[in-house]
Amino acid sequence: MSTAPTTPPAPATGTGSGPVGVAVVGAGVISGEYLRTLGAFPDVRVIGVADLDTARATAAAAEHGVPVAGDLDTVLAVPEVEIVVNLTVPAAHADVALAALRAGKHVYGEKPLATTPDDGVRILAEAAERGLLVGNAPDTFLGAGLQSALRAIRAGHIGTPIAAATAVQSLGPEGWHPDPAFFYQPGAGPLFDIGPYYVTSLVALLGPIARVAATAARARATRTTGSGPRAGQTFPVDVPTHVSALVEFASGPRATSVFSFDSAVRRIQFEVIGSEGTLGVPDPNTFIGPLLLRGNADDDWRELPVSGPTAGRGLGVLEMARALRTGQPHRASGALGLHVLGAMAAIDASGERGAFVEVATPAPGGAAFTAPEPLPDDWDPHAAELAR
Repeated sequence: MSTAPTTPPAPATGTGSGPVGVAVVGAGVISGEYLRTLGAFPDVRVIGVADLDTARATAAAAEHGVPVAGDLDTVLAVPEVEIVVNLTVPAAHADVALAALRAGKHVYGEKPLATTPDDGVRILAEAAERGLLVGNAPDTFLGAGLQSALRAIRAGHIGTPIAAATAVQSLGPEGWHPDPAFFYQPGAGPLFDIGPYYVTSLVALLGPIARVAATAARARATRTTGSGPRAGQTFPVDVPTHVSALVEFASGPRATSVFSFDSAVRRIQFEVIGSEGTLGVPDPNTFIGPLLLRGNADDDWRELPVSGPTAGRGLGVLEMARALRTGQPHRASGALGLHVLGAMAAIDASGERGAFVEVATPAPGGAAFTAPEPLPDDWDPHAAELAR
């Protein structure tokens, strides 16, 4: 991916008015969902689409009515672009983020923040030096399901949280994705690809992670693409494909988590156990319910009401755009992304060492990382809150 020359820092947050200009970099499978969602928010304006394959960028821009298409330099040169939404493959996340920051643009990236914590630190340091914001997916924890779960825990529905149990198991994405090789390269695998949804949601519900332990395995040395123009092609597997982790939170609770691309049995599990009951948390790769509660004296689960935004991927971009105008903190932040990346890297390291690994992820400025506060109950992504 090409880079742009360094420019002076952008204005501090809390300035400007009107919808925030956005460019999407990376016109792959997930870009369509972002472009549809962002196009429906009055507080952002999608100005550009970029990709190494400029024909693909042009096609995506035409489909969604976006005026500018081309390579990275093309969209970075547009003055109205304030936020770059980085949807490239994980190996390119750091380089694209740094190029955008050096061009004076704020950055919101797909998960993970980078492939290593060191690169994540570089991104946040560059942003802090230039007075720019960094946001990071997943933003599913901003959706109705997870926000309602957070409210239920804070309301005491399960008493004091004690533990959590999560699992996400499948045979991996090669059966449906037309170009799945990158899912099995460093920075991906079930831990770094699907894990961010679970680890981010656990942090949002239970707070920062203190230390982890894990075991890891790789079932096969190669895999085969199952659909699309590359069907039948084999590719190497360079990461563990089954990871079992024990996670300890600074506030006391523990969690057991399984991340697998080796299971013929598809399983999605997310439960938070408390002193007075258990919460059945919705799939953290969605923005919806159901949210279930089973008290210690109950014979069965009962459903709790779910409220909040359900628009889809891009909620974090919107919240960051509003923060850019108002100066308020945003929740799907680079600091959260770095903490989650640090926790996953520690799980990965523990799987190799066979020992507990501490997770220490300072926020910008050296302060300890803290979990984001819940969204306001009346937060509406489709409201036009920014002055025009």
